[in-house]
Order: sequence, then structure tokens, then C-alpha cells
Amino acid sequence: MDKARETALKALHEVNEKGAYANVALARSLRAAKLSEVDRRFATELVYGAAKAGGTLDWILRRYLNRPLSKIPPMVRDILRLGIYQLFFLARVPASAACNTAVEMTKRCSHAGTVKFVNAVLRTAAREPEKATFPTGKAHEAENLALSLQHPEWLVRRWIRQFGYEEARALCEFDNAQATLSLRTNTLKITRDKLLERLSKEGVEAEPSAWTPEGILCLRHGSLDALESLQQGLFQVQDESSMLVAHILAPEPGEFVLDVCSAPGGKTTHIAASMGDRGRIVALDVHEHKMRRIAENCERLGIKSVEPLLLDAREAGRRFSRQADRVLVDAPCSGLGVLRRKPDARWRKRPDDLAALARLQREILSSAAEAVKSGGVLVYSTCTIEREENEAVVEDFLARHEEFSLENAGELLPLKKRPERMLQLYPQRDGTDGFFIARMRRR
Repeated sequence: MDKARETALKALHEVNEKGAYANVALARSLRAAKLSEVDRRFATELVYGAAKAGGTLDWILRRYLNRPLSKIPPMVRDILRLGIYQLFFLARVPASAACNTAVEMTKRCSHAGTVKFVNAVLRTAAREPEKATFPTGKAHEAENLALSLQHPEWLVRRWIRQFGYEEARALCEFDNAQATLSLRTNTLKITRDKLLERLSKEGVEAEPSAWTPEGILCLRHGSLDALESLQQGLFQVQDESSMLVAHILAPEPGEFVLDVCSAPGGKTTHIAASMGDRGRIVALDVHEHKMRRIAENCERLGIKSVEPLLLDAREAGRRFSRQADRVLVDAPCSGLGVLRRKPDARWRKRPDDLAALARLQREILSSAAEAVKSGGVLVYSTCTIEREENEAVVEDFLARHEEFSLENAGELLPLKKRPERMLQLYPQRDGTDGFFIARMRRR
């Protein structure tokens, strides 16, 4: 039995059939399998690679099938996807190994006829790869870009309209690149320089972030769970661009801050550190298990000022009417700015999602605004690059709430000041995750 491929299949099946996140499903499968380090790396490559290539793999598969993909049993579909991924995207894997292991896995979940079918499909694909040549020419440029860079075609067409072809390509390429792990120094316990020294002693190759004074980029590292510095609460894993939110919110010690969409607590705990853990921070979320994560992070980091509260963000205004010095709305969004960190996420998105999310975002922002006291600050942020969820939401809010005025978010950046009032980071332009931040003040 090929344990690496079996482990990858189990995780991929959870992703495709049960809606699991790739990183969560993979971690669960790896814990159960107890593989060697070499096999762990191979299983990881298979899961992330096949999840990221999802729609492209299905397009290729259809070139070799005599029946609709939907008519193939789910587990067999995923065996074929893994086989196709190895044949077309992992040149170092011999075609015979990709085909033989797929056949063996099929034997354990289906009957002899299906085994012959899987064998025939994959061996034909190995012999005749030209059948799956992507369409070319001006009329097919969006389809070709979507297939070759493994993104949904509707999204690629949207980005071509928004940015032009070359920028859309650069954005897709960014999404496909390996995401650098970023850490936020817990300044309540250690300085960034001291943490860099500590990480070096623990075998981590790291460098300072160019965006935030507490940020660290890990260029090479082993298992984070094994790091004593993590257990001691010296840092929090947090995306580099999301660390900018606390700087633009700019809370002061002793203030009352309301974080209405707080889980898993990265920004919440950053706010607490910015305030020297002095003041009151109420962290809302609608999921009880996420509340536990916030509490766990606060305990590990040594933070006392955060109060997790199970409450829908749309109820925040009624519950805390005109009480908060500062309110953060890190709104639920499409996440289209952080696709490189979530390889399976691109295939879960639908065009209609954006309009539905924008409606929810407007509701949350309007409610949260009611909690802001006179002279207080309201910050709205997302990890998407879509105007419909960003500038349009803020513009609509300001048109309906004349008591709020827009402030210059770009001037509040800690290291790289920018002129724009509403800050929008684009991966293909800024070299970091896509992120949006707007800051408003109640008169």
C-alpha cells in the first residue's frame, strides 16, 4: 500500500465531498497516517496541488472520459484527479507509478469493472497528453489563462475586465506561489529583534516584515508546534497585511474597543498588545467554537483585556449603543485577496457570492456604527480585492450616515505611508495578500 497517496486521497476526498479546508483535512490525515518526512512532503504536495488545480484537473479528465464526471463515484473521481495531477503536473513521478497506484487504490473501494475503467483512463492520458492541450488564440485567452493558471474562468474574466490581461495573469501567478508564513511579535513579552534571535536559535530562518514593525516573515521553518517560542506566547501567526488593521485603528490604552467579527483573534490580540493590554476589548463572534479559539490565543499570549462574547455582529449596535471608543468591522468576505493561502478556496467561490456578501457587510457595518461614541473611530476591513465588497460598501455607508466622515487610512500605515484615503492592497502590485482598510470617525 502506498501510504502517502492513500493519505492524500483521504484528505482530498474530505475537501471535495465534505467541504473541508485543505489544510485542516491534510493535518487530520497526516496525524492518523504517521508517515516518514519524505512521504509527508509528497502527500502535502499532492493534496495542495490537486486542490488548487481542481477545475483544471476536471477539464483534463473530461478529455478522456466517455461518461459525465458527475456519474463517477466520488472516491473514484478523486483517485482519477490525483492520477491526472501526477501525470500532467508532477514530471518527476513516472507515469507507471501514477497509474499503478491509482489502480491499487481503486481495488480497495470499487469492483473490477471500475478498476479497468480507471486504468484505461489514466493510461490513455499518459499515452496521449495532446488530447488535453488547452485552447489557444485571442478568442480563448481567458479560458487558456484560467486552465493554465488553475483559476475559475468567471473569476479570470472578471479580473481581466478589472485589471487587464497582464495584471490578471500576474494576480493568478501570485495566487499559485507558495505563501510565506508570517508571524506577529507579541510585544507584551518580547521585542521583534529578540524574537528573531530566538527563532534563529530554534532553527527558523526569518526576516523582518517591510510592512509592520512587529511582523516577521519565516523563510524556512519546521513544525511550528515544536517551537518553544510559540508555546510561550512570544508570537501569533498572522498574515502580514492583516497586521496593518490595528495600526490604522490606532487604539489607546484605557479605551473601550469593540471587535465585532473577531475570530480567530489575530487582530483582537494585536489590538490588545497595541494598548499594552490596558483597557477593555469585547470580541464578538457567532460561533461558540471560535470563541474558544480566541480565549485560547489570549491565554497563550498572556492577554487579560479581551472579553469574548457570543453575539451576532448585526446586534452589536443595540447591545453597545454609543459606548465604544473604537469599533473594528473585519467583515466576512469572499477572501479573493488571500487565495494563495487557501488552495481549495478558489473553486468554492461563485459570482453571486459577492452581492450576497456585500449585503451582509452593509448590515454589519451599519449596526457596528451605532456602537461608536461621539468622536470615536470606525474601521472597516476585508481580505478581498473586489470593489463591490470594499469601496462600494463604505461609499454606501457614508451616503446613509452623514454623521461619519472618511479619514486617510494610508497616512496611518506604520512603515509605508500611502496617499489613498481607502487603503487597497493588491497582490500583483504590492507583493502581499490583498487587503482593504477604511477608517471613519463619528462627528
